[in-house]
Amino acid sequence: MSASESSLSPSSPPAWDQLRPGERAVDVPSAYDAGLFFVGRIRTPFPDRSACPKRATPEGPECTLELDPRWAEALTGVVPGSWMQVLYWMDQARRDIVLQSPRHDGTVTGTFSLRSPVRPNPIASTVVKVLAVDGLKVKVRSLDCVDGTPLVDLKPDYCPHDDGPAVT
Repeated sequence: MSASESSLSPSSPPAWDQLRPGERAVDVPSAYDAGLFFVGRIRTPFPDRSACPKRATPEGPECTLELDPRWAEALTGVVPGSWMQVLYWMDQARRDIVLQSPRHDGTVTGTFSLRSPVRPNPIASTVVKVLAVDGLKVKVRSLDCVDGTPLVDLKPDYCPHDDGPAVT
């Protein structure tokens, strides 16, 4: 086989995408139940999954939420110093594993008991502090995703009139 032919051969998946002992994958549905569209992209200093921190911390690096221009007015009221819940789509994560073995301890447990990005719908949620708003760019700190990750939505972290105890 020539060098050019071997370069076209499929390579094995990266180590972070292979099943560990005890893990189990299932067939995913052939169609989706709902659709969504991304409101922007997240810019981080992490070029790939291996560079991402395991979990975001308040001291994490500065990141930028870049919104699509159609959502410019949706940023009205977002101010520096406020806290936002950032919902994003972990587009590089597998979606078929139901039993997982976390790297740090080797046990096997169900996907829904973990914060792993590997899930049927790889939606991640992180609370961040808004550092600055400049046009369509929102500077924040402490995201743990790959540069270019799709942004699903932004929500205020706490609204006293909505998040207070329910009155019956």
